[in-house]
Amino acid sequence: MYPLKFENIYYEKIWGSRDFEKFRDNVPEGSIGESWDVSCHSNGVSVIKNGVYKGMTLEELLKIKKVDLLGTKVNGDTFPLLIKLLNTSDKLSVQVHPSDRYALMNEGEMGKTEIWYVVEAKENSFIILGTNGCTKNEFKKAIKDGDPEKLMNRIEAKKGDVFYVKSGLIHTMGPGLIIAEIQQNSNTTYRVFDYNRGRKLHIEKALDVIDFNLRGKRSKGIKIEYEKYHKTYYCLNEHFSLELYDVKDSFQETSEGERFYIYTCVEGQGKIEYNDGIEDIKMGDSIFIPAKMGDYKITGELKLLKSYVPCIEKVENEILDQIR
Repeated sequence: MYPLKFENIYYEKIWGSRDFEKFRDNVPEGSIGESWDVSCHSNGVSVIKNGVYKGMTLEELLKIKKVDLLGTKVNGDTFPLLIKLLNTSDKLSVQVHPSDRYALMNEGEMGKTEIWYVVEAKENSFIILGTNGCTKNEFKKAIKDGDPEKLMNRIEAKKGDVFYVKSGLIHTMGPGLIIAEIQQNSNTTYRVFDYNRGRKLHIEKALDVIDFNLRGKRSKGIKIEYEKYHKTYYCLNEHFSLELYDVKDSFQETSEGERFYIYTCVEGQGKIEYNDGIEDIKMGDSIFIPAKMGDYKITGELKLLKSYVPCIEKVENEILDQIR
C-alpha cells in the first residue's frame, strides 16, 4: 500500500469565492465554495490520482482492500470521515447538524460533528457559533423576525484558529475565509435562516436538534514540542481525532495496521517517504495513509492536520505520557 492522493471534487455555492486559486491550478469556473478532498459519500466519491490504483474510486478500492485501507480497528461498513476545504465570499446559512440518532431516524445517514481549522482569514473575518443563553422560544421568534444572529456568538476568526462544532451547535461563518473541515461522513444540514437567498429552510427539524446549552468558543488544544516538530491535540471523540503537526524538519511514524490516517497540508510543502517511494505534499493537499502501509517519514517546513478514527484511551495515554 502507498499514500493515496485524490482528485478534488468542487462545488459551486452561493457564498463561494475564487481563493482556492491561490494554491491550486485546477479550480473550475464559478463561485466555488467547497472542495471535497477525501470523500466516499453518495454525493461525491473521491477518485485516486496517483499510483497503481489511479482512476479507481475510493469506494471501488474499499471493496477489494477494505482492511488494508481502513485497518482492523475501524468499522468498515461505511467510510467514516469527509475532508473538505471551504472558501467564503459571503455568510453561509445559519444552520445546525443533527446527532447520529436523530439523523439515522429522519435522514437515513449519520449525524454530523465537525471541526474547522482556519487556513486563511482576511481582515475582519468571523464565525458565528452557538447561542448566547437564549431559550428555544426566543430563538424561534428571532428566526421569524429575520435576525437570529442577535442571539448568537460572533467570534473573530484568524489564521490558525480551530473551532469544534458538535452536532446540535448552531453556526455559520462569514466572508473571507478558507476553512479545512474534518467531519463525519454525512451531508445533512438543517438551515434555519438564509439571508433571503431563496434556498429551502428546515426550521422545525433545526429547532428539534439545536442544543441551547452548547457554547461556541475557540479551541485551545494541548501542544507538545519535539526537537524537529510540534504537535497540538485539538479534538478527541469517538468519531475522529484532530492533531496539528507544525513541522520544522521531519517526523517519522508507522501505520501499523489498526487504522488509517489522513494528512491535510494547511501551510508550506514537503515530502512523504515510504517503503516504495516518495510523494510530494503541498498546501491544500490531503494524503490518505492506508492502515497497512507501514513506516513513513514526512520532511519539509509545513503544517499538517492529521485526522483519523482514534482509540480514545491510546491517545489519552499518549498525551499523559508527556507528564508522567
